[in-house]
Amino acid sequence: MSEVLAQLAAVLAARKADASPDASYVSSLHHQGLNKILEKLGEEATETIIAAKDAGTSGDNSKLIYEVADLWFHSLVMLSELGEDYTAILEELERRFNLSGLDEKAARKKTQ
Repeated sequence: MSEVLAQLAAVLAARKADASPDASYVSSLHHQGLNKILEKLGEEATETIIAAKDAGTSGDNSKLIYEVADLWFHSLVMLSELGEDYTAILEELERRFNLSGLDEKAARKKTQ
């Protein structure tokens, strides 16, 4: 799976650097700036929540999977806009292995 993420990251970087906003959806998002990307990410998050609620009722996860893919995609566009890519997320997830979620949450409360 990381090959898919690597390929996607390469495409996103190329579209950000070289593509015309008129010829590339990703380039058009970057051209419009972070606020537009965040707006789109918010839309995708809302659609994902609705799809999850529907899946909970119907038992059909196909729309949910479609919406989560959109959410991930737009999250990667956001990361690209901010100079990051999926590797930073994978590193953070890896860091969390062997770390109790309850312990981490308690530690965050102490530092806030």
